[in-house]
Amino acid sequence: MKVTVETARELGLLPEEFEMIKKILGRDPNYTELSIYSVMWSEHASYKNSIRWIKTLPTKGKALLAETGAENAGLVDIGDGLGCAFKIESHNHPSAMEPYQGAATGVGGITRDIFTMGARPIAQLNSLRFGDINLEKTKWLIRGVVKGMGDYGNTLGVPMVAGEVFFDDSFNTNPLVNAMSVGIVQKGMVVSAIAKGVGNPVYIVGSATGRDGVHGTTFASASITESSAEELPPVQVGDPFVEKLLLEATLEVIPTGALIGMQDMGAAGIICSTSEMSAKGKHGMRVHLDRVPIRHQNIEPWEILLSESQERMLIVVKKGSEKKVEEIFKKWDIPCTQIGEVTEGNMLEFLWHGELVANVPAQSLVVGGGAPVYDREYREPAYFNENKKFTIDQVDEPGNLKEIAYHLIKHPNIASKRWIYEQFDTMAGNSNMTINFPSSAGVVSVKGSGKALVMTVDCNSRYVKADPEVGTMIAVAESARNIVCTGGKPLAISNCLNFGDPYNPEVYWQFVKSIKGMSRACEKFETPVTGGNVSFYNQSSIGGKDESVFPTPTIGMLGLMENKNHHTTLAFKEKGHMIFLIGRSRNDIASSQYLYSYHGIKNSPAPYFDLDEEYAVQQAVLELISKNLIQSANDVSDGGLFITLVESAIPRQLGFDITTDAEIRTDAFLFGEAQGRIVVSVSPSRETQFIDHMIAKGIPFTTLGHVTKSEVRIDDESYGFIADIKREYENAFTTLMEGK
Repeated sequence: MKVTVETARELGLLPEEFEMIKKILGRDPNYTELSIYSVMWSEHASYKNSIRWIKTLPTKGKALLAETGAENAGLVDIGDGLGCAFKIESHNHPSAMEPYQGAATGVGGITRDIFTMGARPIAQLNSLRFGDINLEKTKWLIRGVVKGMGDYGNTLGVPMVAGEVFFDDSFNTNPLVNAMSVGIVQKGMVVSAIAKGVGNPVYIVGSATGRDGVHGTTFASASITESSAEELPPVQVGDPFVEKLLLEATLEVIPTGALIGMQDMGAAGIICSTSEMSAKGKHGMRVHLDRVPIRHQNIEPWEILLSESQERMLIVVKKGSEKKVEEIFKKWDIPCTQIGEVTEGNMLEFLWHGELVANVPAQSLVVGGGAPVYDREYREPAYFNENKKFTIDQVDEPGNLKEIAYHLIKHPNIASKRWIYEQFDTMAGNSNMTINFPSSAGVVSVKGSGKALVMTVDCNSRYVKADPEVGTMIAVAESARNIVCTGGKPLAISNCLNFGDPYNPEVYWQFVKSIKGMSRACEKFETPVTGGNVSFYNQSSIGGKDESVFPTPTIGMLGLMENKNHHTTLAFKEKGHMIFLIGRSRNDIASSQYLYSYHGIKNSPAPYFDLDEEYAVQQAVLELISKNLIQSANDVSDGGLFITLVESAIPRQLGFDITTDAEIRTDAFLFGEAQGRIVVSVSPSRETQFIDHMIAKGIPFTTLGHVTKSEVRIDDESYGFIADIKREYENAFTTLMEGK
């Protein structure tokens, strides 16, 4: 079949890219070769519209054990001869069309990225975005995504330790499903995604190959339209039972020393693994596609190359160690088939029953190699200046503060997500330290040591839409704040950058500003970027109108708790403990949930944020924890100070009695979301030491009030009893989902 520029266009390639391919090959490509370039040069695989800006992110740090982007996941030194592998990725488009399998395979893919490095997965996290919860379609998406993630992760026996869920109409058509996985590895057992050593055999291990997700990367690099469901390639179907066996077999093979390299077959399948491993090792491969175990009849060679069938990996074995490797995989009932060998040079040769069907240079396919790189136009949108015009004076001070309080308690962005997290196994592995000790971040014990890993996922999409640079700095700062409030020291981040169409200058402006904000914040908190992914085209083109989702640069942050005894929960402990606010309250309600949903005001700037103030507050809290001067810590974020206090009161069904600041509008004091604030509780016996420490450090703080037996009082007015508030808070989301 002769291919033309029109064929290339149908496969998602630009005319100039077709010319580049011809120049690289020195001839016209055949259809299989053109298909290879179409997936490997898609936005999803090549980052061609984002890589220039991604390269400006800070990537150096004392704790890093692997260069950013060099391995399947980030790798951080946690001491005692151990490394922590972690990464966050998106599975947005598949989840929009088939939520159960889309979300399930998202969990499977990110978990394979961890254990193919030799790390045992110890924790999962998720960050989810959905549209209007009153829509039946939204409820269908939620049910499918949550069950898919739960079923897959629960079967693997990896606990879900933290997550976040956010609702806005901009996600009605295009939800965001971001999954994070964390694992621990002995430093000497890390496996690289590399192919080298001429003659070393190449194996495919795991499930048989079908037509699942063929051209899935191309689908993920386009907007969702009214015909997307018809155009969708078969969504990958996950099998967590196979993945569990694959995990155990892999971790048994690694100590034998028989492996040269290993990589998960995720996006773009065999072609992605072969090209990336070969390019990294500066070698080629000869692969016999007819040897690949298949589960569909009459499958074409190009389909085998592009298939995204799940639970598969590519491994390169030391010549002479074949039998040892094959026996271990056989023991675990995992198919293990030699499909090729490493060759000298840079060429990937793919054969079908002895006939050469594709011959392409590996380097030309990969990020940083021959894949195209573009600078896209960006332009500040008009709404940004409109946002700046907002002032608090435009909103009259409300008379009924209790009404606002209960509105927020029951709002789906704030109310307990018990309906969701109860579907996840949080106790698998016996290492989750937050099951009975609710904390601002997930905490997982490092067995055999006095340490724990602290982890979180954070991003307020509303803030980022209001001001992408400030909103992204807040996302990094809030991640660090959650880790600090739990007693950990932030180490590094992985990111998941969810945006609309990069060809839209206003969307690309959001992306660029977000990268700049992330760079500034990560440098301040000394949390280098270890990797992640970019997900563009999160928008719908339905009814003749393009609508992008709120820009959502999700931050997955890892921290280390050197001493498990410093684990600090968010819960008030006893009646009579004093409640303090560290940081300054502000006359600010910008971009708050209160302003957005109660007043219906959608245009305002991001909330108050000062990077230096934020850092100083966090350092002060870390010192307070290390000196055992506080009983609890909880950061002020969504819903403002009132919701923070409620979250701290609910676990032990204690109340609180506070006095507002006469210098600040009461609605701003209670419901504003100005950043850089943390609520702590202090026992009477430590109060003097606490105050002396804070004065010595020069960090602003105020006395709010004290913990009560059960009643919530503000300025001597009763807001009810915590048992009633808890009932509203914990049942609101279930009522929305089930109508009960």
